[in-house]
Amino acid sequence: MTREAARQLVAWYLQSRGAGLSEGLNAQGLGGAMVGGAQLYFEHHADTQTLECSALVYRFREDPKPGVIEGFRQEAAEGTDAGGGAVDFEEENKSLFLSRDYTTMPAGSAFEKDLERLMDASQAWGTTVLDRVATRVFGT
Repeated sequence: MTREAARQLVAWYLQSRGAGLSEGLNAQGLGGAMVGGAQLYFEHHADTQTLECSALVYRFREDPKPGVIEGFRQEAAEGTDAGGGAVDFEEENKSLFLSRDYTTMPAGSAFEKDLERLMDASQAWGTTVLDRVATRVFGT
Protein backbone atom coordinates (compact mmCIF):
# COMPACT_ATOMS: atom_id res chain seq x y z
CA MET A 1 0.00 0.00 0.00
CA THR A 2 1.44 3.36 -0.96
CA ARG A 3 1.85 6.13 1.60
CA GLU A 4 -0.77 8.23 -0.20
CA ALA A 5 -3.29 5.36 -0.17
CA ALA A 6 -2.57 4.78 3.53
CA ARG A 7 -2.92 8.51 4.25
CA GLN A 8 -6.29 8.64 2.48
CA LEU A 9 -7.55 5.54 4.28
CA VAL A 10 -6.57 6.84 7.72
CA ALA A 11 -7.93 10.33 6.94
CA TRP A 12 -11.25 8.83 5.84
CA TYR A 13 -11.44 6.61 8.92
CA LEU A 14 -10.64 9.41 11.37
CA GLN A 15 -13.05 11.82 9.68
CA SER A 16 -15.79 9.19 9.80
CA ARG A 17 -15.17 9.00 13.56
CA GLY A 18 -15.65 12.72 14.05
CA ALA A 19 -12.01 13.83 14.00
CA GLY A 20 -12.85 16.67 11.63
CA LEU A 21 -10.54 17.38 8.74
CA SER A 22 -7.58 15.11 9.32
CA GLU A 23 -4.59 14.58 7.05
CA GLY A 24 -4.51 10.98 8.32
CA LEU A 25 -0.73 10.64 8.28
CA ASN A 26 1.91 13.34 8.58
CA ALA A 27 4.93 13.76 6.30
CA GLN A 28 6.77 11.06 8.26
CA GLY A 29 3.90 8.60 7.71
CA LEU A 30 2.62 8.77 11.30
CA GLY A 31 -0.82 9.49 12.71
CA GLY A 32 -2.99 8.83 15.73
CA ALA A 33 -6.17 9.67 17.56
CA MET A 34 -8.38 8.81 20.50
CA VAL A 35 -11.39 6.89 19.23
CA GLY A 36 -13.93 6.09 21.89
CA GLY A 37 -11.82 5.03 24.85
CA ALA A 38 -8.97 3.65 22.75
CA GLN A 39 -5.77 5.26 21.52
CA LEU A 40 -4.99 4.40 17.90
CA TYR A 41 -1.69 4.92 16.13
CA PHE A 42 -0.90 4.56 12.45
CA GLU A 43 2.45 4.20 10.73
CA HIS A 44 3.25 3.71 7.07
CA HIS A 45 6.42 1.70 6.48
CA ALA A 46 7.80 2.83 3.12
CA ASP A 47 10.27 -0.05 2.82
CA THR A 48 7.53 -2.70 2.95
CA GLN A 49 4.62 -0.54 1.72
CA THR A 50 2.70 -1.52 4.86
CA LEU A 51 0.23 0.42 6.98
CA GLU A 52 0.60 -0.57 10.63
CA CYS A 53 -2.45 0.11 12.81
CA SER A 54 -1.90 -0.13 16.56
CA ALA A 55 -4.19 0.15 19.58
CA LEU A 56 -2.50 1.00 22.85
CA VAL A 57 -2.79 -1.60 25.60
CA TYR A 58 -0.49 -0.09 28.23
CA ARG A 59 2.23 2.56 28.48
CA PHE A 60 4.91 1.66 31.01
CA ARG A 61 6.59 4.42 33.02
CA GLU A 62 9.76 2.37 33.29
CA ASP A 63 11.08 -0.64 31.43
CA PRO A 64 8.72 -3.56 32.10
CA LYS A 65 9.90 -6.11 34.63
CA PRO A 66 11.31 -9.37 33.25
CA GLY A 67 8.58 -11.74 32.12
CA VAL A 68 5.86 -9.14 31.56
CA ILE A 69 6.08 -8.82 27.77
CA GLU A 70 6.62 -12.56 27.50
CA GLY A 71 3.45 -13.00 29.58
CA PHE A 72 1.46 -10.95 27.07
CA ARG A 73 2.93 -12.95 24.20
CA GLN A 74 2.00 -16.15 26.01
CA GLU A 75 -1.59 -14.90 26.32
CA ALA A 76 -1.70 -14.41 22.55
CA ALA A 77 -0.15 -17.84 21.94
CA GLU A 78 -2.79 -19.39 24.20
CA GLY A 79 -5.53 -17.87 22.06
CA THR A 80 -6.62 -14.80 24.01
CA ASP A 81 -8.53 -12.65 21.52
CA ALA A 82 -6.18 -9.95 20.23
CA GLY A 83 -8.77 -8.44 17.89
CA GLY A 84 -6.93 -9.70 14.82
CA GLY A 85 -3.72 -8.04 15.95
CA ALA A 86 -0.41 -9.18 17.33
CA VAL A 87 1.37 -8.23 20.56
CA ASP A 88 3.76 -5.38 19.75
CA PHE A 89 6.06 -3.85 22.38
CA GLU A 90 7.79 -0.64 21.29
CA GLU A 91 10.92 -0.23 23.42
CA GLU A 92 11.57 3.41 22.49
CA ASN A 93 8.30 4.60 24.04
CA LYS A 94 7.81 1.71 26.48
CA SER A 95 4.36 1.00 25.10
CA LEU A 96 2.49 -2.23 24.51
CA PHE A 97 0.12 -2.38 21.54
CA LEU A 98 -2.01 -4.78 19.62
CA SER A 99 -1.01 -4.13 16.01
CA ARG A 100 -2.33 -5.15 12.64
CA ASP A 101 -0.70 -4.64 9.22
CA TYR A 102 -2.17 -3.90 5.80
CA THR A 103 -0.22 -4.29 2.58
CA THR A 104 -3.24 -3.81 0.31
CA MET A 105 -6.16 -1.40 0.54
CA PRO A 106 -9.01 -2.97 2.54
CA ALA A 107 -12.66 -2.16 1.93
CA GLY A 108 -13.79 0.69 4.17
CA SER A 109 -16.35 -1.41 6.04
CA ALA A 110 -13.78 -4.17 6.65
CA PHE A 111 -11.24 -1.62 7.92
CA GLU A 112 -13.83 -0.16 10.31
CA LYS A 113 -14.68 -3.63 11.67
CA ASP A 114 -11.00 -4.56 11.97
CA LEU A 115 -10.18 -1.44 13.96
CA GLU A 116 -13.26 -1.84 16.16
CA ARG A 117 -12.13 -5.38 17.04
CA LEU A 118 -8.58 -4.16 17.65
CA MET A 119 -9.74 -1.33 19.92
CA ASP A 120 -12.10 -3.58 21.89
CA ALA A 121 -9.34 -6.12 22.40
CA SER A 122 -6.80 -3.47 23.44
CA GLN A 123 -9.14 -2.24 26.15
CA ALA A 124 -9.71 -5.79 27.43
CA TRP A 125 -5.97 -6.44 27.34
CA GLY A 126 -5.34 -3.23 29.30
CA THR A 127 -7.55 -4.47 32.14
CA THR A 128 -8.42 -8.16 32.33
CA VAL A 129 -5.38 -9.53 30.50
CA LEU A 130 -3.02 -7.12 32.27
CA ASP A 131 -4.30 -8.38 35.63
CA ARG A 132 -3.90 -11.99 34.53
CA VAL A 133 -0.34 -11.39 33.30
CA ALA A 134 0.59 -9.58 36.53
CA THR A 135 -0.77 -12.47 38.58
CA ARG A 136 1.10 -15.00 36.46
CA VAL A 137 4.41 -13.08 36.49
CA PHE A 138 4.39 -11.59 39.99
CA GLY A 139 1.97 -13.84 41.85
CA THR A 140 -0.08 -10.83 42.97
